Amino acid sequence: MTDHDNANHAGQFGLLRQRRFSPFFWTQFAGAANDNIFKFAFTVLATYSASQWGGLDPKSAGAVIGGIFILPFVLFSATSGQLADKLEKASLIRFVKNFEIAVMLLVGAGFLWNIVWCLFAGVFLMGLHSTLFGPVKYAYLPQHLTQEELVGGNGMVEMGTFVAILLGTMIGGTLVSMGSVGPHYVAAASVGTAILGRIAAGRVPHSPATDPGLKINWNPFSETWRNLQIARSNRSVFLSVLGISWLWFFGSIFLTSFTGFAKEVLGGNEQVVTLLLAVFSIGIGTGSLLCERLSGRKIEIGLVPFGSIGMTIFAVDLWLASRAMQPTGIGGIGGFLAVAANWRVAADLFLLAMFGGFYSVPLYALIQSRCEPSHRARIIAANNILNALFMVVASIMAAVLIGAGMTLPQLFLVTAILNALVAIYIYTLVPEFLMRFLCWLLIHSAYRLQKQGLEHIPETGPAVLVCNHVSFADALIIMAASPRPIRFVMDHNIFRIPLLSFVFRTGRAIPIAPYKENPVMLERAYDEIASGLAEGDLICIFPEGRITDNGEMYPFKSGIQRIVERTPVPVVPIALSGLWGSFFSRHGGAAMTRPFRRGLFSKVGFAAAAALSPQNATPELLREEVLALRGDWR
Repeated sequence: MTDHDNANHAGQFGLLRQRRFSPFFWTQFAGAANDNIFKFAFTVLATYSASQWGGLDPKSAGAVIGGIFILPFVLFSATSGQLADKLEKASLIRFVKNFEIAVMLLVGAGFLWNIVWCLFAGVFLMGLHSTLFGPVKYAYLPQHLTQEELVGGNGMVEMGTFVAILLGTMIGGTLVSMGSVGPHYVAAASVGTAILGRIAAGRVPHSPATDPGLKINWNPFSETWRNLQIARSNRSVFLSVLGISWLWFFGSIFLTSFTGFAKEVLGGNEQVVTLLLAVFSIGIGTGSLLCERLSGRKIEIGLVPFGSIGMTIFAVDLWLASRAMQPTGIGGIGGFLAVAANWRVAADLFLLAMFGGFYSVPLYALIQSRCEPSHRARIIAANNILNALFMVVASIMAAVLIGAGMTLPQLFLVTAILNALVAIYIYTLVPEFLMRFLCWLLIHSAYRLQKQGLEHIPETGPAVLVCNHVSFADALIIMAASPRPIRFVMDHNIFRIPLLSFVFRTGRAIPIAPYKENPVMLERAYDEIASGLAEGDLICIFPEGRITDNGEMYPFKSGIQRIVERTPVPVVPIALSGLWGSFFSRHGGAAMTRPFRRGLFSKVGFAAAAALSPQNATPELLREEVLALRGDWR
């Protein structure tokens, strides 16, 4: 059994037993933890012992250190993206981890002998370390994971990153608080963690360069602009990049507000700040891990609207829960948990973070799967630049609004409203997100979908799918089950049905009419089918030509032969079961007239069989195949 087979059986956690994933995961985990051990420890020293550690204004120390850390993302992301596309990634990862050890030795000297410039230099250089590692991090995964593993792998990486941030922050805060020797312990922990990361990097497998002939453009400004233009060439990829950058805007508002929120609104100390960070991090990790299960192990962009809705709802509820609070000096975690109202605050933070995980993981997977492999790292680099810029804008907005007299709960409300407006704007530009959400919602609210034979649907290249026609929801069920987008050939009358019309037009369905009714539309449909197949699309047709009104399959018409004679491609038989008698079927009369006819969460089946060659794909044989797949379960 191969590594891929083992992972497929064990799910996303099984990847941790695979060499193609585990060393990379622990390498990035150690790096994220180390960033925060060092940064948080230095921030605490610069805030509470400013005279000995930098002389910064305690109120602005965190912002200054954060700004220095982000600066390399703006300056060097374009260059790092080119390097990640040009060079073999395992070697580049090992170089970056060697660089981290050198930086941490410099930082260690700063902590041991109170050399503040070493620490400021270390902040900048660790930002450079993260800048170099970021494009490699997300370009590595598609090279070593299958399409169905991509969501789970990204979920594991996102979960690991936020857990590492949490652990790093807690370790840094704990060590630095140990009196005069605290900085010495931080120095040892930083160097030790860097060495552990390098050991893990030593086992990262060979990852070939995707564009070894690339000529490096060392001008970061022109290269950044070029990367953004490359990303813009694919509309869904570019808007996914903007969507991820917005999440960093949204999340940074909350993360940078925890200290003030805990002190000024909740009346808690630094223990409460750590608790809020822990709740937020666990929420993001939980949402990231759940993505694989909720998406059916495919890139389900329908989770993105679901995530944005939850982010808005629970950010608004956080405002409602905290707007009237007065700091009461509750002190530490025990005092915080003793106040019932604070449990609602914690739940809101957990849930808005969890929905943030639902939102982000599919977007990262979408970028990785849809952009050109030769430009993947450069697009990730452009994403990192935009992330940094969005975070800077978020900081400026927060500072301006707070300076104008707005409270932190009111800032959360403004952020929630902005999130809703941005979501509406993105889904208006790319209605595919909303269309997929409606499909996902259907099979997770009205039906329990059982899938068989998905491996028979080609991962790439053109094919025609033929299916029995039981209900008005058939295309939605197939769309939700398929690991790839599908274009449907649909009766033109269905395009007039509200909601279904939106879904099918958004999915580039092809309207068709009988020859007697509209011969021009019929010919145009065949031309569009041929064009779609030539471009590598999956095309699904319902050869019966009508929705059954008695539960039985009608004879298949000859249109399928005309399609494959013009464009010889494989033909995959698929069958739907369990939809006869549902709200969307014509059982007992007109469809969609008797809600909850079968109740919620009724079981439906999707099954696919091995593809037939175009020469053997006769209507009669295809009908026999589909009937055998369906069996007696209608």
